[in-house]
Amino acid sequence: MKKSIQTCLGAAGPAFSRDNLTDEAAAEFRDLVLAFYASRGRHDMLWRHTDDPYRILVSEIMLQRTQVDRVAVKYPAFIAAFPDSASLARVPLADVLAAWQGMGYNRRAVALKKCAEKMVDEYRGTLPRDPAVLATFPGIGPATAASICAFAYNLPVVFIETNIRRVFIHFFFAGAGTVTDAEILPLVERTLDRRNPRVWYWALMDLGTELKKSVPNPNRRSTAYVKQAPYAGSDRRIRGMILKYLIAHAPARERAIISAVAEEPARVRRILATLENEGFLRKGRDGYRIAE
Repeated sequence: MKKSIQTCLGAAGPAFSRDNLTDEAAAEFRDLVLAFYASRGRHDMLWRHTDDPYRILVSEIMLQRTQVDRVAVKYPAFIAAFPDSASLARVPLADVLAAWQGMGYNRRAVALKKCAEKMVDEYRGTLPRDPAVLATFPGIGPATAASICAFAYNLPVVFIETNIRRVFIHFFFAGAGTVTDAEILPLVERTLDRRNPRVWYWALMDLGTELKKSVPNPNRRSTAYVKQAPYAGSDRRIRGMILKYLIAHAPARERAIISAVAEEPARVRRILATLENEGFLRKGRDGYRIAE
């Protein structure tokens, strides 16, 4: 008897054999995941209604470590401001960081601009179809490179991200204490829908998101699991405050920045030095400003 969508969301969950995964079982797993996506998938995301490589790149960089709901708000405005790689490549970094405000992890905005510059300078404004080449772009690792190739070019690549990992641990590793990505990857490849990998990965990600709501997080059993540090009181929060202030008030002297951030002066000075070393800021005679 085939497993139902509702059963797959249960606390125990339906188990598939990872050691003896037959063609029939792999097909049943695909049918189950795709049935879930057909009935309960997130079909309204703007980045799922384009195959433009640049726009897929923007969405994938935005979705790194950021909730979908926040990206859904920021993505349309960012695309409206920078509709293609050329428009993003030629604007000052300050404009990009201003458009990025509210997303956090500002290094991603810098990396995205550098990707756009590389696209324009070396690839005539588009992205290579080879994940290995794409993984050499700033801020893009192997998993993000593969996801971009799946969504932009519908290539049958194999990769893992947090929601995909959650699905496979839930379905194939019931009772396992710890699970490595090396154990999961062969199952991802074995069950891949090679006819339409784009939709397949959307379905896996949506099911993974739903599982997070209905069962104890399977990813806690992954060796790749890392609990995110609190944002309040973190250097990351202060970095964001400094950049936000300088976007609006540059150039600004150190004293004004310390006053605006209202944190320990030595800590602010250390973070300013780090931001300067990383290429975010430039210090001149009149104070700090966003680097060009």
